[in-house]
Amino acid sequence: FVTMKFNHLLLLALVFTSLTACKDTPKKESTASENNIDAARNFIRAALDGKFDEARRYMLQDSVNTNYMDIAERAFQNIDQGTRNGYRSASIRIFSPVKELNDSVSIIIYSNSFKNDPDTLRVMRANGLWLVDLKYLYEHDADTLVSKPIEKDTIR
Repeated sequence: FVTMKFNHLLLLALVFTSLTACKDTPKKESTASENNIDAARNFIRAALDGKFDEARRYMLQDSVNTNYMDIAERAFQNIDQGTRNGYRSASIRIFSPVKELNDSVSIIIYSNSFKNDPDTLRVMRANGLWLVDLKYLYEHDADTLVSKPIEKDTIR
């Protein structure tokens, strides 16, 4: 009788050990991008999918960027489902060449296959992480990547 209890206890311990060993351990989500292109792609994909909390993790954290992201999130929530689905199924196109201003700042021009409208992001390395500076998208002159001649000021 004691041997039978011991066998049952041993069997129960083995089953418990097996179950806990087979249990999926949650994978820690990494938001670290390997490089400037990876950071831009991760950010764009999350935004296209409507995953704005995830997109924020790939973004340089400051009040202006946060405000722009809030605006983008509200705009996404207000579009029709067909347009949302179009963004979610879109592929990302990164245009070459990527303009690298220095070893920690790049300008990346991209579009998505749904709208096919080129846009520009600045990606920066801060504290060892590649992050998107979203405000550049909204605040830069659309022609900053095109050399244009300086015009004389005629107001004098």
